[in-house]
Order: sequence, then C-alpha cells, then structure tokens
Amino acid sequence: MASILDEYEDSQNTRQSAQQRNRLSGANIGITHSGFVNVRLEEEKPIFNKQRIDFSPPEKINHLAVCNNQLCLSLGKDTLLRIDLAKPDQPNQIELGRKDDGKVYRLFLDPTGSHLLISLSTSECLYLNRNTQKVRSLSRWRGHLIESVGWNKLLGNETSTGPILVGTSQGIIFEAEISATEGSLFNTNPDQYFRQVHSLEEDGKPAPVCCLEVERGLENKYFIIATTRKRLFQFVGKVAEGSEQQGFSSIFNQNQELLPSFQEFPADMGYSEITFYTSKLRSSPKAFAWMMGNGVLYGQLDSVRPDSLLSDVQVWEYTPDIDLSLKKPISIVLTQFHFLLLLDDRVKAICTLNGQVVYEDVFPDKFGTLKKMIKDPVGGLVWIYTERAVFRYHIQRESRDVWQMYMSMNKFDLAKEYCRDRPECMDMVLAKEAEHCFQNKRYLESAKCYALTQNYFEEIALKFIEAKQEEALKEFLLKKLNNLKQSERTQITLLVTWLTELYLNRLGQLESDGNSIIFQETRDEFRQFLNSSKHKECLFNNRSTIYDLLASHGNVDDMVYFSVVMQDYERVISHYCQHDDYSAALEVLSKHCDQKLFYKFSPVLMQHIPKKVVDAWIQMGKRLDPKKLIPALMNYSQMGSTQQITETIRYMEFCVYELNVTEEAIHNYLLSLYAKYRPDSLLLYLEQAGTHASEIHYDLKYALRLCAEHGYLRACVLVYRIMELYEEAVDLALQVDVDLAKSCADLPDDDEELRKKLWLKIARHVVQEEKDVKKAMNCLSSCNLLKIEDILPFFPDFVTIDHFKEAICNSLEEYNQHIEELKQEMEEATESAKRIREDIQEMRNKYGVVDSQEKCAACDFPLLNRPFYLFLCGHMFHYDCLFQEVSPHLSTYKQTRLEELQKKLTATMQSSKSRHRPAPKDEGDTSSLGKGNAGTSREQIKSDIDDIIAAECVYCGELIIKSIDKPFIDPQKFEDEKLSWL
Repeated sequence: MASILDEYEDSQNTRQSAQQRNRLSGANIGITHSGFVNVRLEEEKPIFNKQRIDFSPPEKINHLAVCNNQLCLSLGKDTLLRIDLAKPDQPNQIELGRKDDGKVYRLFLDPTGSHLLISLSTSECLYLNRNTQKVRSLSRWRGHLIESVGWNKLLGNETSTGPILVGTSQGIIFEAEISATEGSLFNTNPDQYFRQVHSLEEDGKPAPVCCLEVERGLENKYFIIATTRKRLFQFVGKVAEGSEQQGFSSIFNQNQELLPSFQEFPADMGYSEITFYTSKLRSSPKAFAWMMGNGVLYGQLDSVRPDSLLSDVQVWEYTPDIDLSLKKPISIVLTQFHFLLLLDDRVKAICTLNGQVVYEDVFPDKFGTLKKMIKDPVGGLVWIYTERAVFRYHIQRESRDVWQMYMSMNKFDLAKEYCRDRPECMDMVLAKEAEHCFQNKRYLESAKCYALTQNYFEEIALKFIEAKQEEALKEFLLKKLNNLKQSERTQITLLVTWLTELYLNRLGQLESDGNSIIFQETRDEFRQFLNSSKHKECLFNNRSTIYDLLASHGNVDDMVYFSVVMQDYERVISHYCQHDDYSAALEVLSKHCDQKLFYKFSPVLMQHIPKKVVDAWIQMGKRLDPKKLIPALMNYSQMGSTQQITETIRYMEFCVYELNVTEEAIHNYLLSLYAKYRPDSLLLYLEQAGTHASEIHYDLKYALRLCAEHGYLRACVLVYRIMELYEEAVDLALQVDVDLAKSCADLPDDDEELRKKLWLKIARHVVQEEKDVKKAMNCLSSCNLLKIEDILPFFPDFVTIDHFKEAICNSLEEYNQHIEELKQEMEEATESAKRIREDIQEMRNKYGVVDSQEKCAACDFPLLNRPFYLFLCGHMFHYDCLFQEVSPHLSTYKQTRLEELQKKLTATMQSSKSRHRPAPKDEGDTSSLGKGNAGTSREQIKSDIDDIIAAECVYCGELIIKSIDKPFIDPQKFEDEKLSWL
C-alpha cells in the first residue's frame, strides 16, 4: 500500500506533466487556424514515468549495475544481490567472503548480463558469472583500481567476454579477456590475459580513465572512445577480417605515430561520464552526451567522417541552480531526444534539440541522497538508486512532442517526419511551413504546403491574389484540386473553371510578350490539365462553360484541342469547315469513324474534295449505310461536276460489287447514273445482275422505263426477258436484231404454244419485212414446232413452189414416218391386251386349300372362326386383323376412302335388316328388285374395300417395304407413350 508521501509524489508528477503539456500547447499560438479539432478522450501519459521498485534492502545499497534485465546490487560491506527481472521474486544473494576492510568500488555488467566485474577499493577485482555462485578473484588485475570497462559487443557471449578494454585510476588502458569455463590444472584463473595497450594523461600527469566505449563500424573499422576528467579521446583503426579475437592492440598501435585525437575543456569537477544512444540493439550508437566540468557536450556520431567521429557537437551549460562547488551532477543518461541529468535530489530532462529543461522530478528526502543513474541498453529502462530505494523510469512516446520543437526551429521536414501519424499536428506543421515560405517570398513552395492544410480556402487564395502571385495561386488551386474527392463536385467545378481562366490569362499575356518557349510550355501544361482523366467528368459536364471561356479569349487552337479531348468531334469538324480546311475536317472524321458525322458532313465535303471523301467512305466499308449517303450524292451529281459524278459512280460500284449491297435504292441509283452518263456499262450491269427476278436487286419497271426513255432497246429486251414478257421482248428485239429475237423465242421451255407463236412472229417478220425466203426456211430448221404449212400463208402469191419443194418433201416424209410409228404402237397394244386377258382367265381358275388348324398370321387364333383372306405367298389373315395391320401404312387419301366405304357398308347392312315384315304380292317384284340392287351395291363396296386392304400381302408386299423408314411410334405420340411406360 502506497504511503501518503508516495501519493503526494505521484500527484506532483501528474501536475508537472500537465504543466509541460500546457507549455507545449502554448507554442501553437499564432499559427493559422486549422480545420482539425483536436479532441483527446483520455489524458496522455507523461513521457517520463517514474516507478519505485517494491524492494526493501536489508542493508544499504552501495552500487547498482543493470543490463539485459539482470540487476546486480552491492549491499553493505560483503553482500551481493542478483535479481533476474523476468523472475523478480527469486533473488540470489551471494556473500563475497572478504575479511579485510575492502569495499566495493564499482560494479560492471556486460551487455549480455552474464559477466559481472566487482572492483574493490583495495585495487582488486572479482569476477562472477550469472550461471555460478562462486566469486573468483582476477589475480592479473590486482594492484589496479578499475574505473571503466569497454565491453566487446561483437564477440561477447555467456561464456566469454572476448577481448575487452579496462581503464584504471592511473590512466592506463589494459586489454583483457575473461572466460567462465574452468581452467586447466595449472591455470584456474578466469582471466585469460591482462596487458597494457595505452595510457592517458592530463596536463602531463596520468588521469583516471572515466569511461571506455568500443564500437564497430563498416568494413571492420573500430572506434574506441575514452574519457578522462576533462578530455575525450578517439582511437580509430581497422582490424583485419577474422582477427577480431586478437584484440585491440593494433588499433592503438596505428595511432601511436600520430597524436591521439582528443577534445579538452578547461573546467574540471573531478570526474566525467559519457553516455550513448543506440536506436537498435547491436547497432552502432547514433549520438552521445558527455557530462564534464563545463557542461554537457552532446552531438552525433558519424563513422563516415575521416577526421573525427563526433559531429554537430554542442555544449549545454549547466543551469544556475547547478553549483559545481556544492551540487555537482552525478550521472547522465541519453535517450533519443533528451538527456537525463541526475543531481543529488532531483532528475532533470533536457531536450537535445533546443537545450530546454522539459522535465524535472524532485525526490523526497525520505529516500536519501541519489547515488547513481544507469540505463539498461537492452531493455531501455532508466534506473536510479539511493541507499534505501530503487526507482526506474519508463520512457513512452518520447517523440510525440518533438515535431513542435522542429517546427519552432523551422526544420519542417523533420517535424513532418515525427507527426506523420497525427494529421492534426501535420496540418499545423504544414501551415507554419507555408507561412514561413510565404514570408520569405518562396510563393510556389508556400502554395504547395497551403494546399495540403485544412486552412480556410478563401483566406489563402486572397493572400496570393493580394501578393499578385498568379503562378502560386495556380499551383495552390491545382494541388487543392488533386486533393479533393470525386464526391465534392461543386468544389471541383469551381476550381476547374478558375484554373481554366488563369491558364487562359497567362497564355494571352505570354503571347503578347512574344515569349514563345514559356508560352509553349504553358500551353502544354494547360492541355495536360484539359486532358486530365481524374477531372474528365467535371470538364465534360461543364464543357459549354469551358467553350465560352476559350471563345472569349479567342483561343481557337485550344478550343479545337478541348473538343477532341471531349470527343466533341462535330464542333471540331464544323470549325474546320467554316475555315475551308476540308482536308483537316475529313482527317478528323476518318480518324474517329463516327457514322452520324459522316452522314452530316459528307454533303459539304463531297462538294469540295469528292475523291478524298469517297476514299474515306470506301475505307469505312460496311460501317456506313450507303442509302443514307444517297441524298448528298444525288444533289451534286445533278449539279454537274464531272469529278463528283465519277466519284459517285465509283462509290456506287464499290457498294454493289465489293460490299454486295442489296438495297434497291442503291441499284436503282446506279442504273440511273449508268443510263445518264455511262451507257456502255448499263448493259454489262444488267447482264451481271442476274437473269431471274429473284436474283435482281433493282426495280425492273424503273429499269425498263429508264432504258426506254434513253432508247436503249437491247437493255429493254433484257429487262423484258427477266420479267418473262417474251412477246414484248421478241417484238422489241425484231427492231434490233433477228438473232436476238430468236434467243428470246426459245426461252419459254414449258409452253410450246407460246414458243410456236413467238417463232411465227419471227417468221412473219422475216417474210413480210425482210422478204427473205431463205431466212424463213432457217426459222423452220431452228424451231421444230413450225411446219411448212404454218408459214405458207405469210408468203405472197407470186412465190413459186420451187422455193418450198425441199421443205414440203421433208414435211411429207415426217408425216409418213409418224404414221408408221403409230401403226407399230397399235400392234403392241393389241398384243399386250391379249396377254392380260389370258392371265385373268388363268387367275380365275386358281384356288387354295385351308386346313382347319390354320391360324391367323397376325393374331395367332384359328383362321376359320371369322372371315379371312388367303394370299398366294401363303400368309392368311382374318378380315379385321388384316384391316388393323394395313391401315397405319396407308396414305391419307386411302385411309379416308376406306372409312367412307366402311360407313357405306354399315349403312347397307342396317337397311337390309330393317326389312323384317313380309311384302304384298303386288309389290313382290319391286321388293325383289330393290333387294337385288342392295346386294349388288354391298358386293361392289366389299370389292372396293378388298382392293384397298387386300391388294397385296401386308408382310410381303410393297407397302411394308416403303414404311421401313417410319418410326415404330408416332413422334407426336412419343411423349405420351413414354409416360405410359413409367
């Protein structure tokens, strides 16, 4: 349970930490207002948090050493207490067993916490290993009062220290090595060797070696720092690789030829102490702090410098409350940003950045005078002890307020580095940096920093406007724009519009000044801004405003560029057309391949550059609809230019022959162009277009009218032939060429009467118009339908028979041959009828024998039970069984016919049964007559049914063979049949 004094002490610490925070927050006054609200949900813990160890020593504490969580205390005269901080409830107490008056002078613990050196006031030294309880004397060390030890961090382990350096009160530096393993029979000492390597002096006299530090740098380079009361020595040398075990003698030998490098201060307080800060375990120290008579010398350690290891050295002079004659500082410990100074009743923390005291902790008198302060280089804890108590300091988040110090020193990069994870602090640093740059007229840098802050946008913008710094304002707006989210559309629109205006003003100013290089760079920057993908949506939505701004400044080139970026090609093409730059307009049109723009601008372009336009159309191919280009083509083809007409025909031919366009309008238009300008190509086109109406893509009636208007008779004949108007074709062909008419007359192959009529027309024309008997005879030979008697009426009376003698003889011979063929056919028919009658008579006399045990081939029941059929092949069927077998294989017509016959048969049978009463005598003849007619009718019906179902055997006949490709189950009934099986 804590005492009242302890509670008072804790309250004092809390108050001091609160005062410290208030001092730091007070430094923020004057900084531009930030948009961040700094709300802390809980009170921050102080950086230096003191804790008293719950430990009541049985005797007074003389000395304390701690390293790697191993705590060693010297109690009273002869007691040593070892505590493993991982197991604080299991302390290990060892008695030194000294009977003389020797007291413990100093304790030295290596970085591993395994090797403890106990320096006695009798100039003796003892050794204790962590794994043993036996204290061993170092005989070679006797006679030397040990003041300091430089441990070997590279080679030291739990069993051996490796080569180490030992400093004495007489200024001698020894090199030694201690091994924890048991020695041989003749050598039981743990110290392997102990030899002098150097000695230090002050004012020509030996001076105690207060501190020793050994560090290894790059390329096997070693640094040794040794201090006396007012001197700091540096020894630098290289050790051959693999020879580290041989010790440090070579380093001191390398420095023998030169005077040792050291720094000396005039003041002397009888002792000094040096401490180092190492960021990571087993790495080289980064900074040092040396407590000596003039103050505290602190700085950085730079192993790269050739002349000295120390850099950025400063001296912090002791404050007036530290009187070296009465209240000397006792110990010093260095952390990352502070060094702690131990006085007899308090601890002071001084920031190494500005030399200010940031923390002061006063210890109550009840604990006694403070004796020593030690830092565990491995654990990072700071330990302080008095004769009756042990304290430790936890250092937490030491760098959290460093950013303010760097900011006050105008070291903004370092300040930002240490508040990277605290946006409210980062904002303050950026604001201070921006203000600093603005005051130093570094406006561009100031704008970049201001853009990253949450300061009021309007104030910053007005600042740059009042300073007439448009470039800085533009830079600020650009950075601010890039930092906005896509959801902040209003802000983005405002900035984009404003930046556009600034760019345009700048371009106009540069153009008027004639500075072409900067003008081009600014234009490239402006176009890059317009082409920004991040703000494309905003530029697109506000493109009309941007167009108005560009137009107001008369910036035509950038307006065209912006139109291309926005894919507003219609505006670009319109601009080129208005300035008569039709080739550029067509280039844009061809590059972006927009069909709608082709349809819109082709009329204008066709008027001026028809060949290039048609080339572009052809390159577009099927992506264009030729039908939509016809109005422009027709307009200029009627107006007159030969080049335009030629290019129009070229494109139409490309559509018809290359693209295989089937649109009727395209073919009709090409026909009209051929008819008007290229008659030679008209007939060729009609012949290639096809000879049947189904193959034709143009309007036949329109083509006929077009050819008739221009008097192209052959083309008209060709159209008539396609329309199958053969009489008109022959009539028109006779006006041109008889051979053409003959070719038309032979076309109706399936209508001999029409062919004969057409050939008669040709013959009449030859006889009456040309009066050429020989040609008329050729007509007879060309058409086998014409006879001499068909064309004789066309000849005039004065024509003699000599002209027809040969034709008449040929005709008579043909008639005679025909008569002979008819006679032969009649004889063959008579002979065939005779054979048929004989076969019928023979069939009537055939019969078959049916046994009483015979069965129906379909149902396998006795055959004689019901009416049956007997076939010549031997198969026998009941009437009804045969009916069922044959019906599915009959055609639809026969099935319908069979149903009608069955209905008629049923009706005749019912009418015969209804006559059950006897007839009168006078009516007997009539009744008999009617009965006879009914019987005759039934027999005829049965005969017709037999002709259908019993025409052939259902198993051996042709009917079943034809049904071999039919499925067993009707496809329409397959699903029902399948479901019935499930």
